[in-house]
Amino acid sequence: MTHSDKNSKNGHFLNGLNPLGSLWTKLAHGFSPSILEGDNCQSGYEGSSGVSIKIKDLNKSFGDNHVLKNINLTIEPGETFSIIGPSGTGKSVLLKHIVKLENADSGQILINDHDVSKTESINAKRSYRYSMVFQSSALFNSLTVGENVGLWLREKRICGEARIRRIIREKLDLVGLAGKEELRTSELSGGMRKRVAIARSLAMNPDLILYDEPTAELDPVTSDELARVIMSLKEKVKLTTVIVSHDLSFALYLSDRVAMMHDGEIIAVGTPDEIKKSQNPIVRNFIYTTTKGIQEEGK
Repeated sequence: MTHSDKNSKNGHFLNGLNPLGSLWTKLAHGFSPSILEGDNCQSGYEGSSGVSIKIKDLNKSFGDNHVLKNINLTIEPGETFSIIGPSGTGKSVLLKHIVKLENADSGQILINDHDVSKTESINAKRSYRYSMVFQSSALFNSLTVGENVGLWLREKRICGEARIRRIIREKLDLVGLAGKEELRTSELSGGMRKRVAIARSLAMNPDLILYDEPTAELDPVTSDELARVIMSLKEKVKLTTVIVSHDLSFALYLSDRVAMMHDGEIIAVGTPDEIKKSQNPIVRNFIYTTTKGIQEEGK
């Protein structure tokens, strides 16, 4: 999901839309073989590196509901960082502020020292690319797997068609779906849909990728498979990763560091080991109820 697809704020930007069903529309969007089968890409596309994120005194209210309360957080370039906590604590709202789907009442969000929280910066040229993987996966059901992965590249005319096809193959291979380009999304399991959504995000060569509850609606076995895919990407792709999840085991397995939110506040930040050994009673209770006693580990 790219930043240019901001037609909705519920995370289902692409689901339910079927504007590409006709042959004419497919031709217009470049889904048939292009006359220009070049291998070139736009300048700057190939480069990718992790970004830093600094959140300072961020506040957000919806009516009388103070959802984010003086959030302060620093995420380092190339770090895999998870934000955990029960449902309704403000995790997804915080994520939406990072990608400008919500505007803060006060405070700052700096990405590579660029203040994205300023209204005038919305249309300003950025020095980084970001993508987001939503709970719903948000795939076009009218397109094949390959067409979904190559959507942004073709609409933005980032590369020649020959190169786009190669990128599609490369990104699907990264998520363990090599050779699945021609499958319809209706043929995919929930876990496969998540992986296609990740491949589509990776096709942007993002510097920052964000996941909103990636294990939602997945069974434990499929969640483990998805965790292994994301872990493998850490070794192969240089970018900053931010994950919002209530799945503690998933977050602890993947993350370099973890922050826990409670009632709109960040109450703990640390490595997975530090979080497991936290003496904060709220953190200990969350760990106990979600992992049946993992807080005893290391005693």
